[in-house]
Amino acid sequence: MSENVYLPIHPPEEPQKSLAQPELTEDQKKMQLVVQQHFENSAYTLPTDSEKTPLTDAEKMWLSYECILRYLRASKWKVDDAVRRCEATLAWRREYGIYDKVTAEHVEPEAVTGKQILLGFDVHGRPGMYLLPSRQNTTEPTRQVQYTVWMLERCIELMPPGVESLDLLIDYADKAKNPSFSTARAVLSILQDHYPERLGVALILNVPFLINAFYKLMNPFIDPVTRIKLKFNPRVIQDGIFAPDQLMTQGWGGSCNFEYAHDKYWPALVSLCNERAELWKANWEKMGGKVGLKEADYKSSVGA
Repeated sequence: MSENVYLPIHPPEEPQKSLAQPELTEDQKKMQLVVQQHFENSAYTLPTDSEKTPLTDAEKMWLSYECILRYLRASKWKVDDAVRRCEATLAWRREYGIYDKVTAEHVEPEAVTGKQILLGFDVHGRPGMYLLPSRQNTTEPTRQVQYTVWMLERCIELMPPGVESLDLLIDYADKAKNPSFSTARAVLSILQDHYPERLGVALILNVPFLINAFYKLMNPFIDPVTRIKLKFNPRVIQDGIFAPDQLMTQGWGGSCNFEYAHDKYWPALVSLCNERAELWKANWEKMGGKVGLKEADYKSSVGA
């Protein structure tokens, strides 16, 4: 048996298989530029419930070339809809506290049992986010959702250059606890509204009858694009989704014999993600620090 693994796996320099987006048409290039120029305007202020204020550097960096394209694709290439959705997410990120309230310190009580783990990368370089509902350790739904959002943000920081999406790996074994309907809807709403085009696949194992009924109950609230990405009881290695060394042994049959030890894993994850985020920000600033810069460019000098 392989030795136990306690730390996050560092991102690969290059994925085994490329997942490049189709080349843009001339019209699509123009649409991207229109959205970019809307936010580049020096007089632009973000309309929120409280006040109108200019974009912060963090918000400008979030509005990357690829981000604008993700929102355009999610809006079926309707420019006005893409602008509206970008503004809605910018306002939500401010009000939700992505940059100042939803911190590692705030959500750490949710993390101590390892009910969510970021580990490994699929053959396309997409980070794997494991959800183990049987390890649920709290009853505070607000912070539970904040923890999921915090982990999604860390997934993004672990994405290698050219990778824009993640994989969810959900295992309902060991008498998993079903999330409340309201909590599940809250997470689903955040994913669909504020993280469009971010889900690669959702791999789901050991779905008991009650959980299956729960998914059917949630089905009307899942958009069709997301729905086709749900794969129940997949053959993850045989179907070529993950290489064995990138996949957890327990429950999933990989060769990565990961064991969750909070005092080892958590500080290592926080440190790795902080290091990457700081390097990206420094690169972004050197490139001019403005709306519409390419993630692939400012990430490219970050080592795996």
